[in-house]
Amino acid sequence: MSMNAKKFRVLMTGGGSGGHIYPLVSVISELQILAAQEEVNLEIRYLGVVGLYESLLRENGIQVQKILNSKLRRYFSLANIIDGPKFITSFLQALWKMFGFMPDVLFTKGGPGSLSVVLAARVYRIPIIVHESDTVPGLSNMMAAKYAEVIVTSFSSTAEYFGGKETIVVGNPIRRYLFGDPLTQNKAKLFLGFDPNVPLVLILGGSQGAVRINDFILDNLPSLLQITQVFHQTGKANYESVIGEGAVVGRDLSEDLKRRYKAIDYLEKDMRIALEAADLVISRAGSGSIFEIAAFGKPSVLIPLPDWVAAGGHQEKNAQEYSAGGAAVVIEEENLLPNLFLEELKNLLGNPQKLAAMTEAAKEFAKPDAALKLAQIILRMNR
Repeated sequence: MSMNAKKFRVLMTGGGSGGHIYPLVSVISELQILAAQEEVNLEIRYLGVVGLYESLLRENGIQVQKILNSKLRRYFSLANIIDGPKFITSFLQALWKMFGFMPDVLFTKGGPGSLSVVLAARVYRIPIIVHESDTVPGLSNMMAAKYAEVIVTSFSSTAEYFGGKETIVVGNPIRRYLFGDPLTQNKAKLFLGFDPNVPLVLILGGSQGAVRINDFILDNLPSLLQITQVFHQTGKANYESVIGEGAVVGRDLSEDLKRRYKAIDYLEKDMRIALEAADLVISRAGSGSIFEIAAFGKPSVLIPLPDWVAAGGHQEKNAQEYSAGGAAVVIEEENLLPNLFLEELKNLLGNPQKLAAMTEAAKEFAKPDAALKLAQIILRMNR
C-alpha cells in the first residue's frame, strides 16, 4: 500500500456502554483486516462518550476523543432541564473535534452522546451509517436515521420504526476472538472446573450483571444444585456481594454440591469457553447476549428487563422475536417464581430432543458474519 494514498477516515460513535462499544470494536477489527487486504489507507477514530471502555478502544488502535455526556429521554423529566445545555455543549464539542479530523463516513451505534456527533456530521455533509442493535430503536438512532445514508439493523422487525426507509438486516456484531479454535463441551467444562457428566447452566446478566437474577439464583441455589451445575456471571459491581451471600447459602450444602457452583465477575475472552461448556444459558435479552448465545447454538431461558426499565420494552421484544423460532423460552420477570423456574429447567435439561431442537433454531437465527458485513458497508463509502 502506498503511503501517499489518500486516507479513508472513519469516525465511530456510541453510547459508552458495553452494548455499544463491543459491537463497535468487532466492526473495527473487521474493517482493519479488510482495509489491509484491499490496500486501503485506513484511519479510525472514536468521538463520543466512552464510559469504562476507553482502554478497550485504545487497545484496538483507535484514537479516542471525548465529548460531554447528555441523555435524550422519551418522557418528561427534570433531568432534561440539565441535559439541554449539556447537549448544546456536546454538539459544539463534536463540531470542533470533527473539523480537525473531517471523516469520510460516520458510523453510529446510538446511545447517550451519539446524537451530538450525528448532527455535527450532518452539518459537514458527512455520510452517516446507523446500526440499531435492538428490535426497538433508541431515541438517538430514531433521530439519526432521518439523516442516514444507510440504516442497518440486527432484527428484521426493526424496519417498521424507520418510516419506510430501506434497512439492511445483518445481526449484531460479535467479537472475532469468540470464534477461536472450538473446544468440545466436555473439555470446556473441565477447563472451568466442572464435572463433564453433569449439565451446566450458564447465568448471564449482560456487561453490568443483573441484580434481580443474581438474587433469584442465590435464593434458589440449593434446589438448583440438585439438578445442575451453575456458572454464574455476576457483573463486576455485584461480585463481592454475590460471593458473600453465596457463602451463607452454601453453609449447609455438601462439598459435592458446593463444587457445582462457581461465580465470576465478568466474562470477556473466557466467554467463548463458558458458552462452549453450557448446556443451557439463562440471560437477559439484550441484543449482544442473544446473538452471542445464538452463534454458539445454545438453548436459552431469557428473562428480559421489564418495559418500565428497558426503553420501549426493547428487551421483551428482542426476546419475543428470538424465541418465535423455538431457540429460547421466555420468562417475564414478574413470572420469575421458584416453582415455575425450577420446573422449566427440569423439563428442558431432562429432554435432550427439546434441547437439540432449540440448538438448531439458535443456529438458524445466528448471524456470525454481522461485523464483516458492516465493515463491508462502511468500506463501500470509499469507492
